Amino acid sequence: MATDFVEKFKRYLKEDGKSPKTIESYVGDIGGFVSYIQNMGVKFQGELKRFYVTSFRNYLIESQYETATINKKVNSIQSFNSFLMKHNYTNEIVVDLRKDRMKVAFGYEKQVERMLFYIQNQENVTRRDKMIILLLMYAGIRLSELCSISINNIDFLTSHLKIHGKGGEIRQVLLKNEVAEAIKEYLVERNDSQFSDLEYLILGQR
Repeated sequence: MATDFVEKFKRYLKEDGKSPKTIESYVGDIGGFVSYIQNMGVKFQGELKRFYVTSFRNYLIESQYETATINKKVNSIQSFNSFLMKHNYTNEIVVDLRKDRMKVAFGYEKQVERMLFYIQNQENVTRRDKMIILLLMYAGIRLSELCSISINNIDFLTSHLKIHGKGGEIRQVLLKNEVAEAIKEYLVERNDSQFSDLEYLILGQR
């Protein structure tokens, strides 16, 4: 039964060290997602298809869910997709966060645009601060995750950043070219710091 997959997903999250609140949130989202699929006449047996995700997302939009809520549910489905892949229930990743997550409101996009223009001027911000801003804007990471980034977590060859998140969660983030270049520029400046031998990417007074 479809509910069996939700229960297996719940156990998977527990074994992965997720917090009770995170598990409750993810399982609730996936329960709603699976119920939607069933109501559409699909006998869900673990195989996830791309159009299931897009159809559910469109349903949420039409039902006037908040953008943040929709994006949270998309994140949960991506985690569910990874679980299904890991246990050989499905054979591909069908969730694309860049496509499936809803964009923020236009007013916020204009603020982002102004910020991007502002940080191009080295008289306005240091290389370190420019890198921090770009990481927060494009890598989708929390402030605590930003502070804990180790230089060894960065793979410039594949343009990926390994993030150690809450509850021991580890995920790979694809870096945009401009973010990777900003990190490289900062590393040149970082070499002059008296603390340059430390493992952390971002150095400060503490």
